[in-house]
Amino acid sequence: MNPERVSGVLLHVTSFPSFGGVGDFGPAAYGFIDFLAAAKQRLWQVLPLSPTGYGSSPYSALSAFAGNPLLISLEFLARDGWITWDRIQSVPGGLPGHEGPCDFEAAFNKKIPLIEEAAANFLDHASSDDRARFRDFCQGNISWLTDYALYSVLRRRFSYRSWSEWPTEFARRSNETLARLMNECARDIAIEQAVQFFFDQQWSALRKHCVERNISILGDVAIFVSYDSADVWTHPEIFELDEDLHPIRVSGVPPDYFSETGQRWGNPLYKWSLLQERGFDWWVARVRRALALYDEIRLDHFRGFEAYWSIPAAERTASNGQWVKAPGEALFNRLKEVFGKLPFIAEDLGLITKEVDELREFFGMPGMRILQFGFADRGGHLYLPHRYVSNTVVYTGTHDNNTTLGWWREDASEAERENVQTYLHPIHHDPDIVWAMIKAAAGSVASTCIFPLQDILLLGSEARMNTPAAAAGNWTWRFNLDSLRPELASTLAALMEMTDRDGYEAPIEGKKAGGPTDDAYLRVREGATR
Repeated sequence: MNPERVSGVLLHVTSFPSFGGVGDFGPAAYGFIDFLAAAKQRLWQVLPLSPTGYGSSPYSALSAFAGNPLLISLEFLARDGWITWDRIQSVPGGLPGHEGPCDFEAAFNKKIPLIEEAAANFLDHASSDDRARFRDFCQGNISWLTDYALYSVLRRRFSYRSWSEWPTEFARRSNETLARLMNECARDIAIEQAVQFFFDQQWSALRKHCVERNISILGDVAIFVSYDSADVWTHPEIFELDEDLHPIRVSGVPPDYFSETGQRWGNPLYKWSLLQERGFDWWVARVRRALALYDEIRLDHFRGFEAYWSIPAAERTASNGQWVKAPGEALFNRLKEVFGKLPFIAEDLGLITKEVDELREFFGMPGMRILQFGFADRGGHLYLPHRYVSNTVVYTGTHDNNTTLGWWREDASEAERENVQTYLHPIHHDPDIVWAMIKAAAGSVASTCIFPLQDILLLGSEARMNTPAAAAGNWTWRFNLDSLRPELASTLAALMEMTDRDGYEAPIEGKKAGGPTDDAYLRVREGATR
């Protein structure tokens, strides 16, 4: 692979047309990876793989370390003998149909019990080799796994209420109470650990499939964690909580492009001074876990590492907040000490100051540019290709945007549409805008370009993944596997070749690479495309 110029596709795992009503690590995922390889894509970007809470948002996770059980493939559990085929036929979206939007509630009610049944079977019947691998997994993840398992068991016991509403001895983690729970619920805790083992094994197998096809995985790390999470329950001391363990101030962003009143995310804020005193130990552990899951990491809301929007918890909107400095430089220096080169991409969208740019540039992190943002006015021109530098990741859109076709049809102003015509080329038919944007991104000097799969498939707003600040209706889109046609892969592959993103390394300097009569060139070219 040419490390200077690569291309990839943004698609969350839940969007696969998998058996069981929610996309998972099953056969459809492998078909998608094969499509990426045929299309000469070198990156697959996913959203956070964490277990989700209310709203099923991957950015509202129950743990920053655990994996989402819904992403485990029932088909592969049956293949491996941990559950019988007849037991999994009744799940939503079961055979023969795998299409339609995600049904998270039905999947949670029907799929999770079957995964836990498979985990129980594993505990009872696993071979000595499987047991050894399971023990190694538990030992290697001891810093978070036991606490997450305890949290999950208690969450179910107390009807999925927030941990702050549990009886005091559980909410405040009484040592005597937790020791008794470990003894009384040992089987349930072990099942939760086995479920995480299943997640790890299936994700590792899928990653191996990517490695074999020269595809890297770009994962997403959200800066904040949910209040109702194993993280806050386990480590309340590192968050801004009052004596009753309720948030004092919460996260969000001020009024912006997406919302006139800003976005009140509601995550508790970190006690950054305490974390810094402790050598940012929690963040070191979090990044270590992320690097065990992904090849590269997109840091969501990078702006918050320089300064974050702090909202009094009693406020109902994000309007009445204030910027508070964060020790981003100290944090990244510490992470660099531990991990060496930082494989981070900075999500630097929104209100970005000179200080944020300086922090990102000091650590050599590429920033993001979204083509859809470039046409509104002159201030948006920094999102257009003529303003890029090489150390940039360009997107046609992200999971928070409308699809490019949906934006063109429904969201773009008349001025934006005129500016698109001026900057790109005359758009005579609606789908033309999508390929014009894809070609502009691919042909730019940005070292990396990433396309949402919805844009590659020329889909409209019906395929939008998320509308920020919308309370419902997000994260449910799934594609039809038949839409990944060979001719579409060929079209993308040809574009990657023409824009030098196909991984081909040019012949050594001094050797003519002129044309089809150059036998040495042909041998190099043939070897690069096998």
